[in-house]
Amino acid sequence: MSGSVRALAAAVLVAAGLSGISGCAASTEAPDAPEASNASREARTGTVLSVTRVSPVDAELSWHGKARGAAGRIVEFATEPGGPWTVLTYAPLGQTTYRHPDLIPKTHFYYRVRPYYGPASRPVDVALPRGAFTEAEQRQEHTWAPPRTIRRTGVRTSPVRRPSATPTDLRATVMHANGIRFTWTDHAEGERGYLLEDRPRGGGPFHPVAVLDPDINSFGLITLPDEKRASYRVRPFTYGERSNVARMTTGERPAGRG
Repeated sequence: MSGSVRALAAAVLVAAGLSGISGCAASTEAPDAPEASNASREARTGTVLSVTRVSPVDAELSWHGKARGAAGRIVEFATEPGGPWTVLTYAPLGQTTYRHPDLIPKTHFYYRVRPYYGPASRPVDVALPRGAFTEAEQRQEHTWAPPRTIRRTGVRTSPVRRPSATPTDLRATVMHANGIRFTWTDHAEGERGYLLEDRPRGGGPFHPVAVLDPDINSFGLITLPDEKRASYRVRPFTYGERSNVARMTTGERPAGRG
């Protein structure tokens, strides 16, 4: 998955380091109660999750089930049954497996997946000049980059899963050869946050590159090489029902693996 919320400096943006996605907050929700069977799990949640230990310190997750109208699924893990839960990835709706490698030896790991919903804005295309993030650019203050809320009056809002919650007026302002500031009008209420998604030039699906708090409508992205020529859009999101919790215990770290 391409992209992340990059840290310009410790005081500007803090990278969360979650499989290319930053800004993901951990939660402390209680674990699901045990279900009697996969059939009852799917009837209740729409998704059944299983985990296989493919090596002493590598996990392979797989799931099946329906999530009608969802934009995708998040994959989460914890090392305690009650959390906190950490997002590993935002998976496209067609993805049904995920590999979690190089885990802490002799530790319990808990996993769950859940769909997320919300309407995406119309995309905007961005074409930045070639070149790396220079030292001169890094020395800039980047006061435009941190996520913020620009208050606007007279804006109608709707529950996040309704089409009328779609963000409007998405604008991408090139700040320098590796920096883009995005602004938009927020029409959602009750969202859990916002996703900034991109699709690199040449096609393929959109993927989240930044996870933002609720009510944010201004954010600056420092681009990776494949993000310099891409389409971008924003999406308010909320979560659907959690899957069952799948548990795995790691073994001893194999010899030769640091």
